[in-house]
Amino acid sequence: MSQNFQPGDFLVFQLEAGFALLRVLAVDESAWHIAAYSDLFADVESAEAATNEPANLTTSAQHLAVTQRAFESTQVAKIANRELLDHELTELNKWREDPTRVISDRSVRLLLGLR
Repeated sequence: MSQNFQPGDFLVFQLEAGFALLRVLAVDESAWHIAAYSDLFADVESAEAATNEPANLTTSAQHLAVTQRAFESTQVAKIANRELLDHELTELNKWREDPTRVISDRSVRLLLGLR
């Protein structure tokens, strides 16, 4: 992947119904950790404007752990970076403490039930 994504990055991707957002929570040697939002936007500019007030976004998945291959299967572009708050990392921290934690090789779209 040619872009260097960092924790706190908001990523936009296109769906048939508009544009949707993901957020990078962390990246480690084994997985990409992302959050997903259920809000849809008519254009990238509207999605970018929504990142100015992340508390107003509706979270559909607080934490997904996916492989590099699964992450790269959805074309995304960085549109903003905002500092992550402690409560946004709660599910990631629970996952890290779980000895049976799972990293999915399914695409983000499949995990979210999107096409």
